[in-house]
Amino acid sequence: MAVVNETMAARYWPGRNPIGERLQVKGRWMRVVGMAKDSKYQSVRETPKPFFYVPLRQNFSRGAGLYIRTPLSPETMASALMREVHALDGNLALYEVITLQEQVDRSTSPQMVAVTLVGILGGLALLLAAIGLYGVMSYAVSQGTRELGLRMALGAGASNLLRLVLFARLGVDGRRVALGAAVALGLTRLLGSLLYKVSPRDPLAFGSAFVVMTIAPW
Repeated sequence: MAVVNETMAARYWPGRNPIGERLQVKGRWMRVVGMAKDSKYQSVRETPKPFFYVPLRQNFSRGAGLYIRTPLSPETMASALMREVHALDGNLALYEVITLQEQVDRSTSPQMVAVTLVGILGGLALLLAAIGLYGVMSYAVSQGTRELGLRMALGAGASNLLRLVLFARLGVDGRRVALGAAVALGLTRLLGSLLYKVSPRDPLAFGSAFVVMTIAPW
């Protein structure tokens, strides 16, 4: 007996009900008795692939695992499972009892480490960029001291001078951000395969980056 997933059914029995069909694996014939939804078997980033399940007695594995849906805590469930296992065979023992969330966290731990490292490096780069832009802006304002003094002599108030500096700064930042956005859109093809459930041209991501790069140096 075997239970196939949707991808396997579509590949080997297209347009037909796979239940009742037969498949040969390692010289043994098995009859399909059910069909299951596609799942992730090795990584959350993997694409759907053919897969089938067989009863434990047909393919015994020393590393067999049980998936149990229960409202009980893992500690309470571990005690109950231990009692049941010892009732079947006193020489058997449980390897560990974890939740599905813990299992997912373990499988994605390399990606989480990479994301954390990229986040730290990105924060440092943003800090250095903000310091650099602040220095450039400060230098530009100091070079225009005579102009600002002349405007004050002609009656310009502090708010007017501040507005003048801000508009000049936003104009420069706007051109640079537009250029950066164009380059980023052109490079999305190279990064698309590295993203999971996020579009390379996600407007929220680009909008957030625009806001951060605009206000960072202030």
